[in-house]
Amino acid sequence: MKAIIVCTSVSHGNTKRVADVMGQVLGASVVEPGQVDTAQLATYDLVGFGSGIRNMDFYPQLREFIGALSTSEWPKAFVFATSGFPEPPFRRYVDGLVGKLEQKGFDVVDTFACRGFDTWLPLKLVGGIRKGHPDDNDLAAARAFAEGLRTRVETSS
Repeated sequence: MKAIIVCTSVSHGNTKRVADVMGQVLGASVVEPGQVDTAQLATYDLVGFGSGIRNMDFYPQLREFIGALSTSEWPKAFVFATSGFPEPPFRRYVDGLVGKLEQKGFDVVDTFACRGFDTWLPLKLVGGIRKGHPDDNDLAAARAFAEGLRTRVETSS
């Protein structure tokens, strides 16, 4: 299986740490949106899309990258995120990104989220929240997620 992970990790490297763990399991390169030619994505069996969450949404760099993709027949995909808070029921940003990817032609097979150290204002005033996250348990969960994902994608191919 050939995989790649497109990841935007800005503040503390939280999302990159999660992406690197998943990439090890999937044998995938981890790249930023500007580091991959969009035409190359069609040559993969699985594409991961992830970023930290800012203002209850994925980082603009990742959203703009996805928005610039043509509508086509794309490979299977997955979405992941790190955030200081759980996704609120009134702002389903993961579902929103999944919907955008599906509109572009990706078959989104699963999603993953875990907590990450967050110093967005006003949280910065109190030293941030979720210090130490993603922790070993979060990374183990990301590893298990990627192992299950790999098994499902390989058996469905």
